[in-house]
Amino acid sequence: MSRVTPGEAADTVQREELAMRRMTESLVEDLSENVPADQVTSAVGAAHHRFAGKPIREFVPILVERIVRTELADPDPTVRVPAPAATVRAATPDPETAPEANSTGERGSLVSRRGVLPLSIGAVTVVAAVAAGVILLPGGADAPAAETPAVAAAITVRGVVGSEKVAFFQDERVVKVLADNGVKVEVEPAGSRQIATTVDLGQFDFAFPSSSPAAERIQRQRNITAKYTPFASPIAIATYRPIADLLTAAGVIKPGPVPTFDMNRYLELAGTGVQWDDLPDNTTYPVAKNILVSTTDPRSSNSAAMYLSIASYVANDHTIVRGATAEQHVLPALSKLFLAQGYTDNSSEGPFTQYLTNGMGPTPLVCIYEAQYVEAAGQGRIKPDMVLTYPTPTVLSSHTLVPLTGTGDTIGKLLTENPELRRLAAEHGFRTGDNAQFTAIATERNVPVPADLIDVVDAPAYDTLEHLLDGVAKSYN
Repeated sequence: MSRVTPGEAADTVQREELAMRRMTESLVEDLSENVPADQVTSAVGAAHHRFAGKPIREFVPILVERIVRTELADPDPTVRVPAPAATVRAATPDPETAPEANSTGERGSLVSRRGVLPLSIGAVTVVAAVAAGVILLPGGADAPAAETPAVAAAITVRGVVGSEKVAFFQDERVVKVLADNGVKVEVEPAGSRQIATTVDLGQFDFAFPSSSPAAERIQRQRNITAKYTPFASPIAIATYRPIADLLTAAGVIKPGPVPTFDMNRYLELAGTGVQWDDLPDNTTYPVAKNILVSTTDPRSSNSAAMYLSIASYVANDHTIVRGATAEQHVLPALSKLFLAQGYTDNSSEGPFTQYLTNGMGPTPLVCIYEAQYVEAAGQGRIKPDMVLTYPTPTVLSSHTLVPLTGTGDTIGKLLTENPELRRLAAEHGFRTGDNAQFTAIATERNVPVPADLIDVVDAPAYDTLEHLLDGVAKSYN
């Protein structure tokens, strides 16, 4: 569980008090024909007292209303409650004035025109009880939630995520931390640009692409302002020791405690069509293939888009591309980097898996996320002849979660604030802002990584990157 600061605790109390007042007013109005107002308020106070000291407060108003309606024998089969705090927090438009638009998107919003939502009593009772830390027994008694498996009553939250994050969400330790917070997360993998362009987001509670440009596109399309960036990973290039030695002699790879990959020199070789068997004294990889980094498909995947961002910066005389003239200037060089590759995968998991299993024959150079390599090292999948290098410059891919519903917002908050989830993210190779924690994990796994990323450039602006990606996509035809 995350450590709660005094300020956060005060905010939680204030939100609960506001929700309780609104719920009480709603009950008094609904029951006024049969029950005196003072009896309603007295019942609310007594029910609320049952939850004193319970750790999870978000669903307490729901559960209190359930108890009161049961005790006062209200025949109304619905429960009206204020939206949970996570939804209120994420919503930007006022539900009174803009009920159809809020920052958590169109699907599954818990906010209606009056800020409340009719819910079936049966549907909310078990979930709310577990979230509040109790189980309701016949007659209104309560018992610790531990007596009943909480996972069965956890709220299921669905997300579409970049493939490199699937292992994190499937980690049993991550599953347990989320379950302890009342949620069960189900994820489906997709390329980050696919998430932003072709995936039907209406069936998900959150979208979690691997970069801020893809997230920005989702926010624009769905009029969402909320977002979370719980972790990040720079683009890296994985290779093998014989290839690294060849490219060191060619001036592409600079050896050192953390090897670097000179993008300027690489673009010179790629732009002139130099092949591997053209390199002097090449007896280890004498093949008639262009010297190219294997990537994912730039039309669908974020890692290729980030690689394109780096190449566009270098091709534009080490300046971020801006405007139509600069776009047209760099497109020929960028297109060459992708067209000669042949088939490319839609997500980063494909080429990296091939790198791990098939050796340097088909994939001597692979564009990956640093996190993938560090995670694989923890799994014992990195062989002695494998080498991780960092392009100079590189781009930091900020994994950005866009909440599409109130429960999606809850996941974003947990990933950002829960220290155990942040630690587990670092174990999966992601940088969470705690450099000491990350470098300690990498050192333990014998992976040389830069503690601080210095030679990092920004990706082009959203519209420019889209123009570049569309221009490369057209060159495929």
